[in-house]
Amino acid sequence: MPNPKGNPQNFEPIRSTRDKPLTEKMNIRMTKEMKEEVQQQENPPEFCREAIQEKLDRNKGKSNP
Repeated sequence: MPNPKGNPQNFEPIRSTRDKPLTEKMNIRMTKEMKEEVQQQENPPEFCREAIQEKLDRNKGKSNP
């Protein structure tokens, strides 16, 4: 009889390939239209992280002459 809760690999923690682990969470407010557009992306969480990082990098470049 198969295990109804899945196989043992399902219980192993996900391994990250990032330099720094993603440990923090943040809630943001946005318009309904923005939310719909973000949700249409292939990977919405990664899309948001990349967009935020891009803006931070751009702002860092402007503040350092």
